[in-house]
Amino acid sequence: MVGLGNPGLDHENTRHNVGFWFVDYLAHKFHFTDFIRSGPCLTTEGRVKGLNLLLVKPILYMNHSGQALSGLWRMRPFILENMLVCYDDVSLPVGKIRIRPWGSAGGHKGLASVIDSLGTDTCVRLRFGIGRETLPEDLTEFVLSPFETEEEEAVLDRFDDAASAVITFYTEGIEKAMNLYNT
Repeated sequence: MVGLGNPGLDHENTRHNVGFWFVDYLAHKFHFTDFIRSGPCLTTEGRVKGLNLLLVKPILYMNHSGQALSGLWRMRPFILENMLVCYDDVSLPVGKIRIRPWGSAGGHKGLASVIDSLGTDTCVRLRFGIGRETLPEDLTEFVLSPFETEEEEAVLDRFDDAASAVITFYTEGIEKAMNLYNT
């Protein structure tokens, strides 16, 4: 399971790092050990409800996330269809989550990098809404800026549901996860 984000303190509290926040949340929730460097990624792993779960944070910048995952895959092969990628999405309102089995990158450069580098768009994705009714013209500046307090709370409030969606996906399949958690 991969959380997309940007490394470094400058980016730590930005909208674009919701994927990192979520895998950090899961690592804490499931009592996994600290993340360790594994090639171009930070990883931790453990067992949850009988599942072996590997949590991954690519530590190249967002737009090069796929290169980092490709490097990890060469070191430690995994089944691409079992990979779930978590990331921010400006096309969804703040506080919404969506899980889906495949598709295009939808303009998200981090996901585009994953699709291009791994050669498949069939990875499951869990998107966290960070959008507003009116978005600024400069989306780069927007996604690299911090949330307003209410927005951040709305996103964080969905982490429990998102964690349940992840477990449902891995134990009962994508259809069940979509039916239960796509709100």
